[in-house]
Amino acid sequence: MNQIAAPGMATAILIALLLYMSTIVFFVVRGAMNTHSMKDFALGSMHFSPSFLGLSLAASMSSAATFIINPGFVAYYGLSGFLSMAICLPVGTLVSLAILSRRFRKYGQTVNARTIAQWMGTRYQNKGFALFFGFLSLLMLAFIVMICVGLTQVISRSLNTEILPTLLGVVAFTFTYMMFGGANSMVYTNTVQAFLKLVVAVILLTSGYEYFENGVHGFIARLAAIDPQLSKPFNPASPLFRDFFEVVICQLIVGVAIVCQPHILTRSLLLKNDKDLNRFLSVAIIAQGLFFLVVFAGLYARLQFPDLKFNGSTIPLDGIMGSFVVSRFPVYIAIILFLGMLSAGMATLEGLIQSLSTTFTSDIIKPLTGHKLIKAAGYTGGYVSELRMNRLVIGMMAVVSAYISYEQLMHPDLSVGIFAQTGVYGYFCGAFVPVLFGIFTKDCPPVAAISASVTAVAVHFAIYYGRLTPYMHSGTRNPGVSAAIAICCSLLVGLALYYTLKPKNKMAPAYE
Repeated sequence: MNQIAAPGMATAILIALLLYMSTIVFFVVRGAMNTHSMKDFALGSMHFSPSFLGLSLAASMSSAATFIINPGFVAYYGLSGFLSMAICLPVGTLVSLAILSRRFRKYGQTVNARTIAQWMGTRYQNKGFALFFGFLSLLMLAFIVMICVGLTQVISRSLNTEILPTLLGVVAFTFTYMMFGGANSMVYTNTVQAFLKLVVAVILLTSGYEYFENGVHGFIARLAAIDPQLSKPFNPASPLFRDFFEVVICQLIVGVAIVCQPHILTRSLLLKNDKDLNRFLSVAIIAQGLFFLVVFAGLYARLQFPDLKFNGSTIPLDGIMGSFVVSRFPVYIAIILFLGMLSAGMATLEGLIQSLSTTFTSDIIKPLTGHKLIKAAGYTGGYVSELRMNRLVIGMMAVVSAYISYEQLMHPDLSVGIFAQTGVYGYFCGAFVPVLFGIFTKDCPPVAAISASVTAVAVHFAIYYGRLTPYMHSGTRNPGVSAAIAICCSLLVGLALYYTLKPKNKMAPAYE
């Protein structure tokens, strides 16, 4: 492959990578010593500081997309991308996080729910709905693929290694250690990763200070000199940031709903008591707000690569940040940035592996096989324990993720981010209204929540793959548009059925 990092830098980064891996293994072993059951794997058996949990949540929410993929969109399309991804999306996300986490925790505790699928089934007293959400969770594999691709791009460009062996190394290491530690080790590793990411966020955001020597207007003028569209709030030439609807409206709607992902909402269940909730949310929101701003570094990268080329080769969107780091910074700073971007992906990848494997094991395999396959206390039969089955599931997830990731590395549709958004948005579109009704009403008819969920998923994929609006007619499609429309349709269907079928008592908070 084209040599991007100098040999000395590649060697130094390799040493740092090995030290990082050793640190992760240390915490995994420590966490594994306290993981004795499926409940320990899913929710943890140890007491953690709410501040640590808040940093852990922020680390888990700010994935490879935040630090690696999304800055590439900003580099390609300018200020419109920054406005969309660093302002509008965060406003919806952080407000929604503060409200939904608090309410979700109250009901999650009363039913001892480990996953959103279990929460749905218990809240609406419908095992079929829980199974539906178990299968819907398969869409979150798209998120895992995106992170694997992002990590592979950064590591391969930093170490000058080939794509395939790098990808296999990322998948093998991460999925293997997540088989054993679960939630206990994840909080430790996520906290270490969050501290690294805070340092990296500050370095990246201040790395282009010289571009502001003539003030903000001078900075914008530099962008306009490359391409006038880069300096405008909307970029008609882009596939994602063309107008007010795409940049503001869609991102606000998606931001509100994006919190309804299993590795986000269920994190509040790790708190041991309610009095820690405020500190948990405060730390998470402040840290996550800073992480969202990191995409601004994409503008610095565009100023460094005005024609989006490095060593004569066009830089793919997903490779922008890797190229920017190894070409701009001295070795000691590049190492810190490399570890921070690595942490950005690993933190979310851990959370997804933990939550999805729990869902596949507890919400799909166990209900479909009864006690014929998985052993359970008080029942005869079964071949493997639930915890061991969960580890087998993680192994299968690794194989599938590696295969799809390689396909995305070789044949992306502009960016793996588009592939990931299509799947992930489908999931939380389906989750949003049932979660909303489930925590803010006490008498929601199950058919209202179920119909709203099915409507959201159907509308999202129909619009996206059917190219049903003017935004979908040509080229790369924006999953945010189909998701925003799907969420609105889902909410209308849910409200209509709720008010038609609910008992006569008025809407009231379910849990005070």
